[in-house]
Amino acid sequence: MAHTDKTHSLSVSGGIPTPLGASLLPDGSVNFAIVSQSAKSIELCLFTDSRYPTLETHRIPVTIRRGDTWYLSISGIPENSTYGYRVDGIWDPLAGLFYNPNKLLLDPYARHIDGPSFFHPSLVSLGEDRKMDLTDSAPHAPRAFVPAPNNYDWEGDTRLFTPMSETVISELHVRGFSKLNPEVPEALRGTYAGLAHAASTEYLLDLGITAVQLLPVHQHLEDGFLLNRGLVNFWGYNTLGFFAPEARYAAGNDPVTEFRDMVKALHRAGIEVIIDVVYNHTCEAGIDGPTCLLRGFDNVAYYHTDPARPGSYVDFTGCGNSVDVSNPLALRLVMDSLRYWVEEMHVDGFRFDLAVELGRTLDSYSRRAAFFQAVHQDPVLSSVKLLAEPWDLGYGGYQIGNFPVDWAELNGKFRDGVRRFWRGDPGISGELAARITGSEDLFSHNRRNPTASVNFITSHDGFTLNDLVSYNQKHNLDNGEKNADGDSHNISFNHGQEGPTDDETILDLRLRQIRNFLATLICSQGVPFLLAGDERLRTQSGNNNSYCQDNAISWISWNDSAEASELRQFVKRLLKLRRDYPALRRNKFFNGEVPEGGILPDICWLRPDGKVKESIDWEADKPGSFAVLIHEANPEESLLFFFNARHETREFKFPEIPKSVWELVADTRDPSLAGNLTSPPVTVLVTQRSMQIWKQKI
Repeated sequence: MAHTDKTHSLSVSGGIPTPLGASLLPDGSVNFAIVSQSAKSIELCLFTDSRYPTLETHRIPVTIRRGDTWYLSISGIPENSTYGYRVDGIWDPLAGLFYNPNKLLLDPYARHIDGPSFFHPSLVSLGEDRKMDLTDSAPHAPRAFVPAPNNYDWEGDTRLFTPMSETVISELHVRGFSKLNPEVPEALRGTYAGLAHAASTEYLLDLGITAVQLLPVHQHLEDGFLLNRGLVNFWGYNTLGFFAPEARYAAGNDPVTEFRDMVKALHRAGIEVIIDVVYNHTCEAGIDGPTCLLRGFDNVAYYHTDPARPGSYVDFTGCGNSVDVSNPLALRLVMDSLRYWVEEMHVDGFRFDLAVELGRTLDSYSRRAAFFQAVHQDPVLSSVKLLAEPWDLGYGGYQIGNFPVDWAELNGKFRDGVRRFWRGDPGISGELAARITGSEDLFSHNRRNPTASVNFITSHDGFTLNDLVSYNQKHNLDNGEKNADGDSHNISFNHGQEGPTDDETILDLRLRQIRNFLATLICSQGVPFLLAGDERLRTQSGNNNSYCQDNAISWISWNDSAEASELRQFVKRLLKLRRDYPALRRNKFFNGEVPEGGILPDICWLRPDGKVKESIDWEADKPGSFAVLIHEANPEESLLFFFNARHETREFKFPEIPKSVWELVADTRDPSLAGNLTSPPVTVLVTQRSMQIWKQKI
């Protein structure tokens, strides 16, 4: 029988245990379902007074429980009301139990969170001497909006299913991408709507991008230590809501609708949407961090705790906690979140931050862990793009090549090998050869192919491409950590002067190296991954850890120089070459055999004199100087690459193929030289620290 609260005109009834979170029932009431294994009592807290949005107007006991699920339904809740929970139980920090009814908890299934979320001291549950802090956090705690009817019209939008072999990824930040773009209306800059604007989608399409990978768009909590410095968590790797799009990136008051509009606009342009997701930890940090989400519901179920000391976290992430997806409660939360983003937000894939953590138990990692098995068997999730950042900070944390067959991985060995080669490090030619051919040594096992390798030179985490060739050292003083943050191992080279310079020789060499990096990346087997803005010579002034810089350091500049415009055209030309030549988009590794109808093996490694490279040539190689021929049965699909990382110009001889004519596609020394024709047995000069790409013609 329904219970009626006559004072506030709310009608409370039994409800149903699924789905978790808040959902509308056919009779118009709202169902609330939450999970806790060890709580003694749970209260639903409503905030219904629009004049005083932080004033708690109702506390309603949740009395019905089925297993670990607590639930009820309520009718009569005013529009735009928000809610949270108070959970009571045993307070025993040494046992990992942090039940504190003084702390308002956010529904982990919240779809829309009330505005930006900021750390406040009242959110901390652990007081002095491990006593319970009695401060009421409700005025400062994040709250979820009570759901309204979903009448969104997708207008026939569906996922694009672009094959991995044809995928070209641009990593970008929703805010940073369009914040300075004068072609986007000012009110929309730095928002989902700004990325959906034609000025954004047409730019990406014109460049040749097939997928955007968005830095975290889950709502996050602003860190207290950054707020104290006058900074913010710009990147957003501090997840608060696994279902809620970040409200800061919405131009209006409805981030859910605006995010959907963005996805729909990108899909219309033929561009997939991959989102960077952080399921390895939450914003609650260590036990002395805020209690606003999972800790207050069921700390030991959601987080990895030390069996010998349950009051301590096992931290594989460097962020204070690690989500334990080997536990069914946490696994269900993550799986439900992933399906929501695919089914109801239409995203095309995920990049999993510190993905190794998702395959961990306390003492090991396995690609057959519960999470990977759950994804593999899921009919929705097994069909989307799954990209792993293949490391975490725990023991044995680097697992490149050790993810399931359906996954692709961010290939840090590709990044490092290519950087070392073009820096001129000796003995790197063999490493480069392995990386540009799809990293068979890493991915050929377990029925994987070259598309398992997501190849990148730069990403959000590190130098931009312009800074990579302009700085030997990181310059992160603006972060307020005395330049102690960020990686000091960058494999970068300033080419003679640290930072900006007027020296034309240095500037010319830097541009050449940028073209070398981009040409190597785009023409390698695997999936090319570009950092947005690199094609525009974007600089962060040497900051290689701009996670807290919501300003011009992190925003893409849309002011065009002649050099930036030329570089962008160079990238467009190379991406068109990749589209036009299946030899650059192989779904299987080279085998060194002669293809049917061909006269040479599918790949040939050559010395500058045109002879086949022997083992001793690889071993004796100084700064790299070699050629590689990708030979197809159809001669007009064959490509020839000359690599010269040495500090002197070298003469290269074309391979002796009968009746062959070669056309220059690109010369990183001078992009204007494209189109020249030549016929063997001639030779060609390849300038120091440069690369040439030739295509065969009949």
